[in-house]
Amino acid sequence: MATHLSLAPARAGQDWLLSCAPDPAAIQRAWDAGQLAAIPTGPHWLAVEAPLTRSLEAIRRMDAAPHGPVLADTRSALAWWLLPSGLADELDDVAGLTVHPAGWVLECPPVVHFLGGRWWLAGPDGTGQLTDPTLLGAAFGPGGYRLDTEAHT
Repeated sequence: MATHLSLAPARAGQDWLLSCAPDPAAIQRAWDAGQLAAIPTGPHWLAVEAPLTRSLEAIRRMDAAPHGPVLADTRSALAWWLLPSGLADELDDVAGLTVHPAGWVLECPPVVHFLGGRWWLAGPDGTGQLTDPTLLGAAFGPGGYRLDTEAHT
């Protein structure tokens, strides 16, 4: 008997991402045409850019800790973490991270599939969960974030 994974969480995440866009219908049209969609940062979240390899390591280190969506690009070897829009200067001194200001445009694929070299390493789940800037800073800082059990082994 074949097993099928439910697309419900991905679809809920895609609905949430569409709700963050000023014109959800335009975003859906771009996706339907097989194009990345330009979603500006600002009222719902900000994007923090990081090298893809370091992002993969950070995700591994934060495995048990909840974090928000992370978009990856294989062509540029970059990743973008979605963080709360109220982010101030918490990540200014963390090497390798670039905090993009409100109004900066993130070119997004749909949550449900890979497009244009981009895919969601950690997709939105529909709840609005975003990455805590303190957790991200710790994961990218000297020594990196470690689970309590990892730190003592």
